[in-house]
Parts: sequence; C-alpha cells; structure tokens
Amino acid sequence: MTTQPKRDQTLALADFPFQTFDKVRYGDTDRQGHVNNAAFSTFLETGRVEFIYAPHSPLAAEAAAFVIVNLNLNLLAEINWPGRVEIGTAVTKVGHSSVSFYQGLFQDGRCVATAETVIVQMNEQTRKSHPLTDTAKAFLTRHQLA
Repeated sequence: MTTQPKRDQTLALADFPFQTFDKVRYGDTDRQGHVNNAAFSTFLETGRVEFIYAPHSPLAAEAAAFVIVNLNLNLLAEINWPGRVEIGTAVTKVGHSSVSFYQGLFQDGRCVATAETVIVQMNEQTRKSHPLTDTAKAFLTRHQLA
C-alpha cells in the first residue's frame, strides 16, 4: 500500500519514519542573510543519502547506484543561520527499480520545506535501470508513510 501525501500537506517531523539533521553553515547563506534555496536540496540529499547508503545496511545492489529522476521542492519558509535543520524522510512508493520519497525540512520545530523525489537504481556499467533487490524492497516498504 502506498500513501501519497497531498502537495499542500505538511507533516510533523515525528511523522517521518527516518529522521536526521544537518548543520546550517554560514556559507549556505545569501546576500539577504537567509539560507540560499540551493542549500535546501543539499539538506534533502543528506536525508536521502543517510537513509539509502547507511553503512550498516546499504540498499544499492552490487555494481548499482541511485540517481534522482525527479525532484519537486516546495519552499515554505526561510532557514536562518546559525542553526540546525531536521530532516524527515519517508517512502511513498516502491517500484521495480525506483523509489519515491516525501521529505520535510524543519528548523526550530517549524516546517520550512517539503519535497517529493523519485530515484531509480541504475546499473553503473550499462547506465540503465536495475531492479531493486528483495531486501531493499522490504526495507523501503517498512519505511512507508502510515
């Protein structure tokens, strides 16, 4: 079963099955003094990478890697320096060789961005899609939104 969040739905950090954080760096800021929009994508990447490439349970098959094929980012509020960003990650759909994520970025308990991302597992030699392993599918399914 997949649960697809509505584009305008904002979940709380506690609603996400996987949570991590990142430090806001001064270099992330722009001339207006808030975090540049490009840094939002980097924070989201932190959440996805820590989830799918965890050293104790990496999800990529041998000789395969994950690549982004779609990213929809909704900027809801500013992120300010100094500080920390909490990152929530949940699976919304598991396909044959792809997985869809819904993520939220939070600062000081406030949701500042949401994103929907689709990644595909790719064979590193052929550069074509590569089926997810049964182990990866089971792990991903356990992290779907309730």
